[in-house]
Amino acid sequence: MSGTSGKTENKQSLLSLENVLSATGGVHVLGDGEFFFDSVQTDSRLVTKNSLFVPLIGENQDGHKFIPQAVAAGVSVVFIAFDNFEKDGDYFVDIHSKNPAVIFIAVQNTLTALQKTAAAYVDKFPSLIKIGVTGSSGKTTTKEIAAAILSQKYSVVTNRGNFNSETGLPLSVFAIRKEHQVGIFEMGMNRVNEIGEIASVLKPRFAVITNIGTAHIGILGSRENIAAEKSKIFDYFQGIGTAFIPAGDDFASFLKERVDGNVVLYGEGVDADVQLVKDKGLEGTEISVCGKKALIPLPGKYNFLDALAAVELAKFMGLSAEEICSGLNNLKPMFGRSQVLHGRYTVVQDCYNANPDSMERAIEFISSVPCPQGKCLVLGDMLELGEASASEHRKTGLLAAGAGCSLVVFTGDEMQNAYNAALESHCKCELAYFAGKSDSVMEQAAEKVCSSMGEGAVVLVKGSRGMGLERAVAHILGENSHD
Repeated sequence: MSGTSGKTENKQSLLSLENVLSATGGVHVLGDGEFFFDSVQTDSRLVTKNSLFVPLIGENQDGHKFIPQAVAAGVSVVFIAFDNFEKDGDYFVDIHSKNPAVIFIAVQNTLTALQKTAAAYVDKFPSLIKIGVTGSSGKTTTKEIAAAILSQKYSVVTNRGNFNSETGLPLSVFAIRKEHQVGIFEMGMNRVNEIGEIASVLKPRFAVITNIGTAHIGILGSRENIAAEKSKIFDYFQGIGTAFIPAGDDFASFLKERVDGNVVLYGEGVDADVQLVKDKGLEGTEISVCGKKALIPLPGKYNFLDALAAVELAKFMGLSAEEICSGLNNLKPMFGRSQVLHGRYTVVQDCYNANPDSMERAIEFISSVPCPQGKCLVLGDMLELGEASASEHRKTGLLAAGAGCSLVVFTGDEMQNAYNAALESHCKCELAYFAGKSDSVMEQAAEKVCSSMGEGAVVLVKGSRGMGLERAVAHILGENSHD
């Protein structure tokens, strides 16, 4: 389970008991202490004193069994499901008897209660400019670029990393404080109506779509279904919201039709005031905004396209060209996202996430980078592709085989499909495959790179977060790497 938290000042509860009961339809069933919480967690291991603990019920685990640990750690408020309370009332009464000050609130569904509580908290900040970012890939990068730019003018709050899910987004909004003027939150999904649910928490005034690709197509079934789901980020516009839509996406018209409000199209060549000056390869992309130049320090043209969304958003919100360029120049790469690490090799560490679209863009980028010392790909499984997994991995294998690299290393179980496709293509590059994702597999993959590639080679390492490919990077670079 995952969680996040935020502390308040002056012993003020994030919400009152009345707020919580009204929002959730819950019932105060146990506990006689003062109602107060200043952080929210769904992971009992992250609970601190005065937390609200929300035990979630998954397919394989029920968080209610971790309530004793949460209480021992100092939790002050606990949500419990009505069904659990009715079936096992003695369990909760026993916990209460030992900790009578802890407030227990029974709710119909703990996840829904978390979302509704988060929505009630957001409602406490009516002047906050709320911005949602979604899309099949590039969400986190776009959010981070937008935050870097808007921070030149506003006090900005965002979700950490990619805390963008049905639980991550609600937990993230509890970081909002009265001094914040802008909230930029990315929204992800891996099931039907997840965007709808988390949009109801934030109710964004501005919404950015990065693209409509094939991430989670195994769950949603088609790109049309993905586009329909992503468009739910517009559900709370009520005629006054503004959507930022990629003009070059083949679902642009589909998305525009679903906007009850304003539409701003963005993309290369759409805005004459924003121009690509030079693709500087691994250094990033130089652009000009109203004649003023800035360097986006993220390699790959796909990051330039993500930056265009952030730039158009900033322009719409009234930032000057100087502020926009300053924000871009001060942008810092996030862990595992287009990080360029230097050592014996130059490694592009892009292993925070992967889907067919982002994989294609990354491989095409490495293919375009000149490097006399040679180039290498280390590719890990793309997860959550469902029935499309085998065919999508085969496509990746063919792309990798034709990328002009000296060596391509495939790791994971699904990447065997990519390896087989690459073999069948009779490409000239050296191919290697290591099944699984254990530490030994990562070490073997790294050893293959080190034994086959000479000093100074460029190595792209990309795969889904669950593969943990940064372990291979550590072996490739040893201890002497630096940004």
